[in-house]
Amino acid sequence: MSNLIKQTDRSLRAILAPQVTEKATMIADKNNQIAFRVTQSATKADVKMAIETMFKVEVSSVNILNVNGKIKRSGRSMGKRHDWKKAYVCLKAGQEINFTGE
Repeated sequence: MSNLIKQTDRSLRAILAPQVTEKATMIADKNNQIAFRVTQSATKADVKMAIETMFKVEVSSVNILNVNGKIKRSGRSMGKRHDWKKAYVCLKAGQEINFTGE
């Protein structure tokens, strides 16, 4: 039983924040997918379990992609932003996540 609790706890920590951009909004309207920023160690199974547990919805699929950090210049020196991971969660028909709480 404690192994299941550890797995659920790890899964819940995988989700950092919803990704709210123009592209993410367009994909949400078109494909019933929602974009989330996730931890670097998150797996598809972790993301699926976390979304189903937190929002009480059914997930049909999860796609994960690594986003490389941009190279930025500050004066004469060059720097790089951190790499991060994004997950696109596809919900089953009729399912919806409401972030406004209404």
